[in-house]
Amino acid sequence: MRLDAILQRLLKLHPNKLIDLKLSRIEYLLKKLGNPQDNLPPTIHVAGTNGKGSTIAHLRAMLEAAGKKIHIYTSPHLVKFNERIRLAGELVSEKQLNEALEHCEKINNGQEITYFEITTAAAFYLFAKERADYLLLEVGLGGRFDATNVIDNPLGTIITPISLDHQEFLGNNLSQIAFEKAGILKSGSSTVIARQTEEALNSIQKQADILGVKPFIMGQDFDGYQQNVSLVYQDENGLLDLPPSNLKGIFQYENASVAIAAVRHFNLPVSEDNIEQGLKNAIWPGRFMLIIKGELRDILPPSHQLWLDGGHNVAGAKTLAKSLQSLESKKAIILIMAAFANKDISGFLDQFSGKVTEFFAIPMVSDRACYTPQELANLASEKGFQARAMASIKEALKQAAKVENAIVVICGSLHLVGDVLEQNKTPPQ
Repeated sequence: MRLDAILQRLLKLHPNKLIDLKLSRIEYLLKKLGNPQDNLPPTIHVAGTNGKGSTIAHLRAMLEAAGKKIHIYTSPHLVKFNERIRLAGELVSEKQLNEALEHCEKINNGQEITYFEITTAAAFYLFAKERADYLLLEVGLGGRFDATNVIDNPLGTIITPISLDHQEFLGNNLSQIAFEKAGILKSGSSTVIARQTEEALNSIQKQADILGVKPFIMGQDFDGYQQNVSLVYQDENGLLDLPPSNLKGIFQYENASVAIAAVRHFNLPVSEDNIEQGLKNAIWPGRFMLIIKGELRDILPPSHQLWLDGGHNVAGAKTLAKSLQSLESKKAIILIMAAFANKDISGFLDQFSGKVTEFFAIPMVSDRACYTPQELANLASEKGFQARAMASIKEALKQAAKVENAIVVICGSLHLVGDVLEQNKTPPQ
């Protein structure tokens, strides 16, 4: 309750409900805190539209397999705010988090600052106080003016695949969005670039040229792909024949390959055995995640599969649809979905055309504007889906249970993923 009260107070420090991207507020607070961002372990900064968290999860697992202590900062959280911060591999305790947030609140002294900025400052304050070998740092939104972009000399930067998302803040085309993501590139720091569209890559390359950075680019300098079940990775130093990632979904072959490229290109002290062990150990909840137990899972019969995915844009829907196809199952597919009102639902649904047996729209509780179940069901019906509005996730699962031998997929929002994990009594650890 104390943590909830603190977070509610912090929300009120920025009266403008719209996202306002700038660095001056966090830089001012960090200076008053003694510039903790200048006392961090070697940092790998990760931006992109999709795959940031999965790439970090693979990197974490590989580094930990090598015996390294890792700080991690990711967002958003799924169930508890503590999930955003790991100190030397362990989720930050509520006591540590409360003390850091209250310290930052006191030092800030009522100055206008966004929720993400002040909580990011608290994370840097915590990271600077405890020893670790590396920090894996995920961008919140964009890159150039994101609150995490105060690290002057990162060990390395990574840009994962870029697609259209958050256009109201980042730009209306891939070139503009890529320009903002490329804002994390720093002169003197190595960078790894995931597979991109030509438009996005050209924009990133322009920024790299200005900084004198030579990017290590997927599809040019390295590559990774599925061969039978194995992950095959190749770069200038040779070929690796590796086991698949513990993370499900065909798209994880590319995310894992980007992590391996970072290990090799940034000269991290990680062996091939550590890479293999990391692939086997990687954990990242809510991304094409098979739910095998829990209160919601128990609503479905054993013959059903229950999958959970946080993809919330067209690119995410495309990878989810491909991953479902890779299951090579003749089972009926039932989509259960909720979404925020600013999402391209038409484009999202197009990825599942002809692949879904039934579509159930459910409500999502949030202070942000969301589609009502009926609005979502109507949009799906217009696309040719057999769609119905449901009052709750439990009601939708009970209806899905009546279909014989089905694959049930809950998707559309990471906020929804968190709600499902909480109701299922299986929160991230």
